[in-house]
Amino acid sequence: MKYPIEKTDEEWRRSLTPQQYAVLRGHGTEAPGSCALLQEKRAGTFSCAGCGQALFATGRKFESGTGWPSFFAPLEGSIGTTADRSYGMTRTEVHCSRCGGHLGHVFEDGPPPTGLRYCINGVALNFEPTS
Repeated sequence: MKYPIEKTDEEWRRSLTPQQYAVLRGHGTEAPGSCALLQEKRAGTFSCAGCGQALFATGRKFESGTGWPSFFAPLEGSIGTTADRSYGMTRTEVHCSRCGGHLGHVFEDGPPPTGLRYCINGVALNFEPTS
């Protein structure tokens, strides 16, 4: 798949931390409860750690009890989805629409108004508080 931002594997390795690379480029998962952004409650925007694209607003974040930052809706046009058939099950993978970085998965057990839970690896995100 082609994305507006494309880099070689070596360029991604140079621009990301090893943990960010493992998640964003290697489709990994960080340990639950390991990210400081899980507790982030200030007003602001969560963006892709790979390319800086705005992905989620604080007002769409909720506490899911899963150990990963969870949101009920992304910002319009910021994410894409693909079928993930790893681990003997089918899930819906969520990736950045600008660089293709793996963010996490979306599930149909979230709160109103969407009923969706975007379960996102915190290491795949940066946070910019509203000033």
